[in-house]
Amino acid sequence: MTATMIKEFRLPDLGEGLTESEILSWKVAVGDTVTLNQVIAEVETAKAVVELPSPFAGVVAELHEQPGTVVEVGKPIVSFEVDDAGSSNGGRAPTAGTGSVGERTAVESSADASLATAGAEAVGAPAKREPNLVGYGAVVEHSGRPTRRARGHVRDIKVPTAARSEAPAAPEAMATPEAPVTIEPTAARRAEEGTPERPRSTPPVRKLARDLGIHLELVRGTGPGGLITREDVQNFSEAPEAPAAARISDVQGGRETRTPIKGVRKFTAAAMVQSAFTAPHVTEFLTVDVTATMELLARLKANRTFEGYKLTPLTIAAKAVLVALGNNPSLNSRWDEASQEIVQFNYVNLGIAAATPRGLTVPNIKDADRLTLRELSTALTELTDTARAGKTSPADLSGGTISITNIGVFGIDAGTPILNPGEAAIVALGAVRKAPWVVNDELAVRQVMSLSLSFDHRLVDGEQGSRFLADLGSILADPAMVMTMI
Repeated sequence: MTATMIKEFRLPDLGEGLTESEILSWKVAVGDTVTLNQVIAEVETAKAVVELPSPFAGVVAELHEQPGTVVEVGKPIVSFEVDDAGSSNGGRAPTAGTGSVGERTAVESSADASLATAGAEAVGAPAKREPNLVGYGAVVEHSGRPTRRARGHVRDIKVPTAARSEAPAAPEAMATPEAPVTIEPTAARRAEEGTPERPRSTPPVRKLARDLGIHLELVRGTGPGGLITREDVQNFSEAPEAPAAARISDVQGGRETRTPIKGVRKFTAAAMVQSAFTAPHVTEFLTVDVTATMELLARLKANRTFEGYKLTPLTIAAKAVLVALGNNPSLNSRWDEASQEIVQFNYVNLGIAAATPRGLTVPNIKDADRLTLRELSTALTELTDTARAGKTSPADLSGGTISITNIGVFGIDAGTPILNPGEAAIVALGAVRKAPWVVNDELAVRQVMSLSLSFDHRLVDGEQGSRFLADLGSILADPAMVMTMI
């Protein structure tokens, strides 16, 4: 009979130092047999919804977290029962945070769930991880133990040898120091030390608190290690002296509705605040007669060369932005605060602001300046469809060099868009409207659009920004002007 062992899979850092993710749904259930790299869950990071592949081939033994739970990176989310001989990821070292039940310290199985696991302790473990999936696990030192992400103040306790194989011992019985294990402070200790941290509770208790309109940060946990229990929440709700700031049940579902800020919306809010108060914004406006562009668009749609391609004013405007950047490269740059340098990009990753059910995202088209109009049309269609479905990858949300936001689809004429962090400029496209316009000294009804350009004044002078906006307006007013710019 083939020996089996239990392997834990801990939530990996899915990109750019993200510290937590919300489990949206499980694609497997306890008892299911999974293969290596099979999608087992769908999680939402601060940037996008990501499908999580399995690092093991085996049987799902336990799902540690329920859908809707926000899990910190490094926390166990699922355990697998795998063959002892084939549990090392194709002969490589196990990913950090995995280990058999026998390899975990007895302290971990105690009532205090905040104790950190000792991790994999296989003899001869390499000093450097070799994961087969990008971003999985932490670097393993020569001791064979995985490094952990520091959170708040921690204190060390010593675990005696006997405690590794026997029932948990009381802290005062742990007299023989051998293997240090970190333990997180209880809620009361954190309050005394002034260290704010997410309250410890179970998903059902968090749901009860939301239903009752209770802020868990103000509830004192009486469970093991300061765990907030159902009784704690109910008692707090019924207490007449409960702070008014924590009692929102009288307005929840009535005159007010409160929505937790998390995931994409939380990341966007932080990024916009950082941008608004870091980069000195300047916004300029230009209203343009785009009748010639709209006529060109109609001709292209009727052309057999573009049959099957989705062409919109955004398609033409995006191409115009790329052409105008050729004459005004300063708008395709970023400010390097550390080195006090202006970094000019010799490529264009064109960001397109997309409204999604989970909030605003700005995925970008890599090397957009190298694409033909048809290729750009296809890329825009794929980008917007993927964003609206919430499937944009973290890689597509990073590395942008300049952005476009199409506020015209909402019937808005102009605005003052905030820069995407790390970029020098953003263009807002207003709605195309019929309006009276002077043509050859005569009044005529034309199709007009307002363009708004926000730029970082550290990188872009007023003259440079104005020239770019004028070039963009010239192309949209007379597409033949492209011939003078390429």
